[in-house]
Amino acid sequence: MKNIEMTTEGNILTIKVDLSQRFGKSSSGKSTIIASTEGNQSVPGQEEIKIGLNVYTK
Repeated sequence: MKNIEMTTEGNILTIKVDLSQRFGKSSSGKSTIIASTEGNQSVPGQEEIKIGLNVYTK
């Protein structure tokens, strides 16, 4: 994962992303990546639950 911190407390998932970060252009070149799970990832403590997240700017 790039620039994503996930934590769970009980049934609450908290996602933390630093919006000041940049990781270059996307593969299409149309946007700039800020954060990504780079595909589907398991939620901490809930392996059967998956998340896929991309944060980007045009």
